[in-house]
Amino acid sequence: MILIRSSFFFLLGACLCFKGSGQYKWKQVKDKDGIRVFLSDIAGRSYKAVRVECTFPGTYQKLFSLLDDIPNNKDWVYNLKNSRVLKRLNPLEYWIHSETHLPWPMSNRDAVIHVRMHTDSLPHFFTRIGTGEPKLIPESSGLVRVPHYYAYWKVTMPASQMLHIEYLIEADPGGSIPAWLSNMFVDKGPYETFKKLKELLQK
Repeated sequence: MILIRSSFFFLLGACLCFKGSGQYKWKQVKDKDGIRVFLSDIAGRSYKAVRVECTFPGTYQKLFSLLDDIPNNKDWVYNLKNSRVLKRLNPLEYWIHSETHLPWPMSNRDAVIHVRMHTDSLPHFFTRIGTGEPKLIPESSGLVRVPHYYAYWKVTMPASQMLHIEYLIEADPGGSIPAWLSNMFVDKGPYETFKKLKELLQK
């Protein structure tokens, strides 16, 4: 998953209970192809939270397989260069290391993320939470480690063969990011990510 100062992609409606949703004041910045992107300032932070809401044809099984195929997440996550599983406790809990490409002369960013997934027995929904653990492995030369990362997915099926996805991300890319680069990614990254995900879900 991905990062960049004045925001970088993904989730959640005010009715959801996570990290105190009342702290956000969402402003919609894009509504295209069934993908709605919202931004919110975060008190005391220089980067923004990003939220995405969308409804696509697809199934839990197909989405789960795309999310779980960590090495190939680069096929749909915007500007993701590579990602790998560091450790896996079970199919629903694991740690990953990812690298995101930034244009020259910026250094690429890397993140260490603890992923936990949950579903009910039927299932009516599943959730996926990613929490940054930047100290888990040593930093790599030439990369800037992401100091704060939190991402939350909630996925439901409002109808047969139809997925409703709510996604939120807070990601501090660390280092210095110029305003032009922040602005370029403010809605492009989330939109392009979910547009590609929509295409893959229908294959």
